[in-house]
Amino acid sequence: MDVLFNTIDVRDLLPSQESPSSQLSAPDLRLLISRLDAHSLRIKSTVRSYLLSHHADFSSLFSQCSDVVSKSEHLSDNVVALLNLISDEPIEADVGGIVKEVVEKRRELGEKREILEFVGVVLELDRKLGMVREDSKSGRVVEAAEGLMELKKALGVKGSGGDDDLAVEGEPVVYGILKKQWNDCFEEIQELLLRFMEKAVRFDQEGNALHVMSRPTMNGIDGLELYTVLKAMDIAGILINGLAKIADLITKYVFIPVLNRKETPLFNEANDQSLGHVSEAVLKMVTSVDHESNKVDGETMYSNIVRIVEFVNKFLCFHNGSWMHSFGRLTWPRMSDQIISNFLSKVVPDDASKLAKFQEIRKLTVDFERSLKELMFISPSDVKAEKLSKFTDNVEVHFASRKKVQILAKARNMLLLSNFNLPQDYMTKISRLNKKEIAEDLTNHVVLLFSSEKCVVSEAAKQLMELVHQILKDVCLLPPKVGLEFYHTARNALVLYEAIIPVKLERQLDSINQAAVLIHNDCLYLSQEILGLAFEYRPYFPSSVKEIAVFIDLAPKFQLMAEEVLQRQIQLVMHNLKQAIDGADGFQNTHQIKKFESAKFSIDQVSFILEKVHIVWEPLLLPSIYEKSMTMILEAVFSRIAKEILLLDDMAAEETLQLQRLIYLLLEHLSSILEPLLAAGPREKSFEAQKDNLDEFILSLRKLRKLAELLDMPLKSITAAWESGELADCNFTASEVEDFITAIFTDSPLRKECLFRIDNLNMRKSTAV
Repeated sequence: MDVLFNTIDVRDLLPSQESPSSQLSAPDLRLLISRLDAHSLRIKSTVRSYLLSHHADFSSLFSQCSDVVSKSEHLSDNVVALLNLISDEPIEADVGGIVKEVVEKRRELGEKREILEFVGVVLELDRKLGMVREDSKSGRVVEAAEGLMELKKALGVKGSGGDDDLAVEGEPVVYGILKKQWNDCFEEIQELLLRFMEKAVRFDQEGNALHVMSRPTMNGIDGLELYTVLKAMDIAGILINGLAKIADLITKYVFIPVLNRKETPLFNEANDQSLGHVSEAVLKMVTSVDHESNKVDGETMYSNIVRIVEFVNKFLCFHNGSWMHSFGRLTWPRMSDQIISNFLSKVVPDDASKLAKFQEIRKLTVDFERSLKELMFISPSDVKAEKLSKFTDNVEVHFASRKKVQILAKARNMLLLSNFNLPQDYMTKISRLNKKEIAEDLTNHVVLLFSSEKCVVSEAAKQLMELVHQILKDVCLLPPKVGLEFYHTARNALVLYEAIIPVKLERQLDSINQAAVLIHNDCLYLSQEILGLAFEYRPYFPSSVKEIAVFIDLAPKFQLMAEEVLQRQIQLVMHNLKQAIDGADGFQNTHQIKKFESAKFSIDQVSFILEKVHIVWEPLLLPSIYEKSMTMILEAVFSRIAKEILLLDDMAAEETLQLQRLIYLLLEHLSSILEPLLAAGPREKSFEAQKDNLDEFILSLRKLRKLAELLDMPLKSITAAWESGELADCNFTASEVEDFITAIFTDSPLRKECLFRIDNLNMRKSTAV
């Protein structure tokens, strides 16, 4: 049979071995076909021979195949029968139920196992809580604190316990119970340790001594060392709470008396011979020898404080840096503030020349803080704890701040206590002096810096300016940092006037009085003095101060304030004069006795008001301001009276005489006011020339005088005066003249002719224009 499995190579059947790529010829192909046929016949003969020789084997094989097929058919019938049986009774439902029951039983078994494990944990936690309580009662406070912290982590307690940690949503109730038990246990241990601390460290007020016991006895617990108590507190996280009351006690009865230089510490140790250690340390406070003296000895005070801290470090904190730092955190802030307020602030120099001497105190302070750092009383790396050194480093600023407070307090008191009422004899003396020749002995007279005029100012303004000049002189001599503070002090002192005086004299500003005029003068004086400060002092300021020094911004405020005060006074005068003139009822029917008396009373009131203003203003105001203000007021008064008379539409002959009398009466009353204004002109002029000059100065005065003449002037003369331009020069209008003629003279051909002439002249003037 090997011939069937051998590979036939066609090339072996060819006659020659040529290249595989060469083409076959027709004879070659025929030869190849014949050889393949021969080979095929040989294969068939070989197969037939093989089958005949193995006939028995092939018969046995076919018999076995027939048996296998028969058995397969039988198995198929059995499977069909089984499927029919299953389809008649559905057993899969029972199998599903059994499976579910098995799963549920397994789940319940797992839960019970977990519950058993949880119960075991709870029982273990409860056992440990019991051990903590037992350790606490037996005095093993360190073991109790360690067990407590272990339980805290196991129970998930945050912070130091409390109601917020007792119940957590989704947590088993038993955990809340255990947390409450832990919290109760924590409170018990904390209370026990705090009571031990109070027992170990106490201050005997009768003996004035601090006692620190190394082995306090309490609640039947004997031999518990203070060191052990502090260690337990540290482990439990309540060391700060435990030291807080002790720190407050030591600060109150030990540190503060030493800082106030009233007491000095003495130290004593009581040794226990049997145990070989110090059983009790005593720090006794004795009255200081120089506590009543005002001398401040910083070196002794610092030395006593360091000795006290060393005592605490040795007998209370047992040279434990962490404990000592906790004690320092509780005492140092308060103690450092006391040192600054009771010592350092009091030795800040009052004079700039003493600043160098303060450096000795600064060195003592730096050494003091270094000693406290070495004892871990304050942290070596905490810059904020160096409060004393920072204070001494900034002594120049503190010096300037103290001087600033003193200067501003002085300025404030000066302004609050100032008196703006000048004595009567002083006013009389001023009124008799020539304005251009003010006497030198009148101290409140000042010369305005940027004008040649002099005025009276308040004592407060003069003293305030003297104070400012002194401050700025100091700025030129002081170090830059101090000079800058003094510069701001000078500005603030000036601002105080603006802030205090208007409020203090608010009621006086609502009436005509000396105070209001003095405030006006003060503001003028201060504004001009302020403008001169930069020119006078700025070149001599330190360079850093020179760069920012400015005063010009303050001057306009005082200039505006002066103008506001003056305008307020003028408005008050105008208001009073208006009310007085309103009382004349338009000067109507003055030929009647009652009406004339009413008008005369009104004129008297106007004269009285103007005379009062003259008496108050003239001696105090600058001449130029007085003349300008009084001219404005007189202009308004004369213009109003002339207008009221010209508005009358009918006047009897007797009435015109009465009106004329009232005008002359007014001018006579105001002669004391007008004469000083006349004196303002050249003295060599005649009185008539001066009067004409004043009429030009106060236009309505000339009109009022001319109106008095017109009241008894014939019609033709009035017409001639208009035609000559005399009335126009006195500020009369054509309509005013026509209405005046109509009111005085009855209707007649002459009146018509005069009115025509006036109207015709007015029309010609209008056409010419």
